[in-house]
Amino acid sequence: MKRWLAALSLAFCCGAHALPVEIAAEYKVSNSGVAIGRVTESFQRTGDRYSIRSTTRSEGVLKLILDDNVTFESRGRVNGDGLQPLEFEQRRAGNPARDVHATFDWDRGVMSSRFRGETTEVALPRATQDRISIFYQFMSVGRGTASVDMHMSNGRKVERYTYRFVDEARITTPAGEFDTLHYARVTANDKESRTDVWLAKDRFNVPVRVVFDDPKGLKVEQVLLDLKVR
Repeated sequence: MKRWLAALSLAFCCGAHALPVEIAAEYKVSNSGVAIGRVTESFQRTGDRYSIRSTTRSEGVLKLILDDNVTFESRGRVNGDGLQPLEFEQRRAGNPARDVHATFDWDRGVMSSRFRGETTEVALPRATQDRISIFYQFMSVGRGTASVDMHMSNGRKVERYTYRFVDEARITTPAGEFDTLHYARVTANDKESRTDVWLAKDRFNVPVRVVFDDPKGLKVEQVLLDLKVR
């Protein structure tokens, strides 16, 4: 399930006034057209502070094999670069041993990660996102941007991602039709997972479709079912 939320990228300026105050979204997760999960997400902004909560639960055939819920939470500030995480959590209902808690010390340039009772420190590059805030950081990407580069943390390590602009497309989803910007992850070799994301241009660049293509052969699609923005 963790691969469904592997991430994307960006790094362009925006102020708190440019972001919505609330987003509620629901997605269907499928493999080869068969529903295997559902994602429920909420984004809230109060002044220069934000919070995000995302819960993925297994459904259908997958639930018979792996009945699990995974929750991601991100809390932080809104500044001139968009979102700046201060705290990230991952909780697994079916396997608490894999829970992760991370704090971001931007003054020291260090991320502190707690996993399985041990705390480690990792270098924190400027504008790093966590694995859920990165979706909402796309709200800061500018029209016509050919490629975006940034770092993303899963709460334990930090990796760099590059996405290139592919095209503009009109996407039909159960939540309606959207004019989108299509970005694809740039991979260095066939051992890296590929990700394509379609962002709704008139909905603050909220993702309406995401396709994750794992090098081991697992291809998962996440499609918008419902969206409320204000």
